[in-house]
Amino acid sequence: MEKKQAITLKIAGKSYPLNIDREKEEVYRLAEREVNTYLGRVKQQQIKGWSDTDYMAIAALNFAISNVNMRRSREVEDEDLKRLETLEAELERYLNSCRD
Repeated sequence: MEKKQAITLKIAGKSYPLNIDREKEEVYRLAEREVNTYLGRVKQQQIKGWSDTDYMAIAALNFAISNVNMRRSREVEDEDLKRLETLEAELERYLNSCRD
């Protein structure tokens, strides 16, 4: 049974108490750091009329784009793997026919 752990993440200056699986704490801490780092870079642009919500929206968009790109990359890798498996099967059939 997984043990839960209470942690508090601070994102954009606001604290968020969470109960997470104990072994996932490092992932949460790294994600917290990554969000705050990216948010800081976006805020350095000091876009006139933008609120903290606008900056957070752009940060969220960036992470969503990264996620979509990663999924697409995996899909391509899966397609390549399927092609290689098909090619391997064809090669195996050919080699077996040559032995007969």
